[in-house]
Amino acid sequence: MPQYQYTAVFEPAPEGGFTVTVPALPGLVTEGDTIEEARAMVKDAIRGYLESLVKHGEEIPAEPSPASIERVAVNL
Repeated sequence: MPQYQYTAVFEPAPEGGFTVTVPALPGLVTEGDTIEEARAMVKDAIRGYLESLVKHGEEIPAEPSPASIERVAVNL
C-alpha cells in the first residue's frame, strides 16, 4: 500500500480548537477540538480525499517538497 505525505496547516480557530488545511489538496479543510483530534481528522480527511480521486480515475497529487511555513511581520 503506497504512503503519501502532505503538509498540513493547523490554525487556532476563533471559537476554539483548530482548523486544518492541506495546501496540496485544494478544498480539503477539517477541524478538531484539540490538536490531537485535528491530527486524526486531517489524516482521515486526506485518506478520503485520495480514495475519492482513485475512485474517479483522477491522479493523486504529489507534494514536490514539504512546504515552508513562516510567520512574516509587516510594519505599517
